[in-house]
Amino acid sequence: MQFHQLKRAHKNKKSVQVGRGGKRGKTSGRGGKGQTARAGHKMRPEMRDTIKRLPKLRGRGKNSFKSIKKPNIPVSLGALSVFGKGEEVTPSSLIEKGIISLRSGSVPTVKILFSKDDVSSGLVIRDCAVSKTAKLALLKAGALFEVNTDVGSNKI
Repeated sequence: MQFHQLKRAHKNKKSVQVGRGGKRGKTSGRGGKGQTARAGHKMRPEMRDTIKRLPKLRGRGKNSFKSIKKPNIPVSLGALSVFGKGEEVTPSSLIEKGIISLRSGSVPTVKILFSKDDVSSGLVIRDCAVSKTAKLALLKAGALFEVNTDVGSNKI
């Protein structure tokens, strides 16, 4: 064994430095005076002030019970007079005839409502919701209803 290979049994203890020369003296890493130097200090995070300025979205306010589903576009029976006997009444055919228009670039859901106007006979109604009174009037006029299960429970 040579002199440079010797190792201590116990490592040197570093003396605790206090004051300006040490690493944890005087202010002990707390900086200067004031709120930050005190025990139990807690600065308010800057991000919290930004968050507080954002509008609250708790529930949906007055509209909390309103359905999220987009409502049907109402079409009166009188508007169906542009269709001839045996023609199909669908949301896309109503768009073609100019009775309704696209909603956000897609074909909307349609509900046919009763009106006291004359009804074209022999219409074929598909993919449209129909009110009870409108359905009775259409059945009297000899309309046919084709059920599509994809459209929804209130569709006929």
